[in-house]
Order: sequence, then C-alpha cells, then structure tokens
Amino acid sequence: MVASLDTLFSSAVLWRAKGAVRVSSTCIPSEYALLDERLPGGGWPCPGLVEVLHACAGIGELSLFIPALKRLIASEQTPVARSIAWLNPPYLPYAPALAERGIDPARLLVSRTLTPTQTLWAAEQALRSGACLAVLAWIENASLHSLRRLKLAAHAGGCLGVLFRSLSQRTQASPATLRLALWGDDARLAIEIVKAQGGKAGIVMLDRR
Repeated sequence: MVASLDTLFSSAVLWRAKGAVRVSSTCIPSEYALLDERLPGGGWPCPGLVEVLHACAGIGELSLFIPALKRLIASEQTPVARSIAWLNPPYLPYAPALAERGIDPARLLVSRTLTPTQTLWAAEQALRSGACLAVLAWIENASLHSLRRLKLAAHAGGCLGVLFRSLSQRTQASPATLRLALWGDDARLAIEIVKAQGGKAGIVMLDRR
C-alpha cells in the first residue's frame, strides 16, 4: 500500500496542500506578451487542460493557440510524428492558412459531426494515447466528472488539451488547469483569466493580428 501511495504522490496529477508534491508541467508561450505575463509559467500548461469559454465560434479563439501548436511540432523529439486532433470543430480547418503559419496539415486528425458523448470519449482517448501533441475539442455540455477525466488523460498522455465551450458554461465548476473567457469585436479580443493555478487573474486586451 505504501508503494502505491508513493507512486500516486510522485505522479503529475496529484497535489498535496502542504506543497510537498506539485503538478509538473512545461509551459508553451502563447507568443502574446501581454497574455504570457499573466499565464502561470508564462504560457499554456503542457500537459494540462485549458478550457476556453467564448461568446461565439470564430472570434479569434484558435489564433491564441496557433503559435503553440507550431512550437509543439517544431520541438517534437519522438521517432514517430504525433498528431494534432481536432474533434467536432464548427468549421473545417483551412489547410493553406495553417501551412502558412507553419503547421503541416498532414499532422492534423479532424473528426466532425460527433455527438457530445462521442466527442468526450474521443477527446479522452486522444489525450491519453500519447499519439497526439495536442487535442482541440468543441463541446457544449460536459459533466464535472467528464472534465476531471479529460484533465487526468491530458497528464497521462503528456498532451495539451484545449476544450472550447460556450460562455454560458461559466457558472459550472471546472477542474481545468486554466480557464479563459473570450469576447471581442473586429479590432480587439478580450481574454479574461477566470481560473489559473499560479497565474494572475484579470483581463487582457489583444489587438487582432
């Protein structure tokens, strides 16, 4: 039993209040200086689960993660190239635009028209598999239990998980490592850091690129 507890305490998914054991992760810069100043560690937690609550799809939420995805691909050291999974995206990824930003479309795994149950299942499997550098999933409703499973799966697979949900889900409790709320107009994007383990709460205003 002692050995089992020691294994748990040394894992990346368990945290003890006295600080003897903490979550270990690498942060990937977003490359938005104002945002990185407030994010814990100066970037996106990897492994970890980032929950993005947005007013509507297409307001610039993906642009926040494109530099990080490029970095993940460029820094990969595994013998077999890992993928970036897009699960139930509202729009098909535009391959020429991604290629122009340094993301090889051949590295993408895209699955659309999934039900909420299918999306949650696929996201958990992809996060845990070790075959993905990052998993981006779009889903409206998810139970607290399901969100916990996704966070654990991200740590088990050493993966960056990004979950896009409606701003209406803000009142739901979430175990996500980092939680953001987005809104904006044609000129600027507002990013509110709703929850950050070790980060600075507040709102960051970014000019659109």
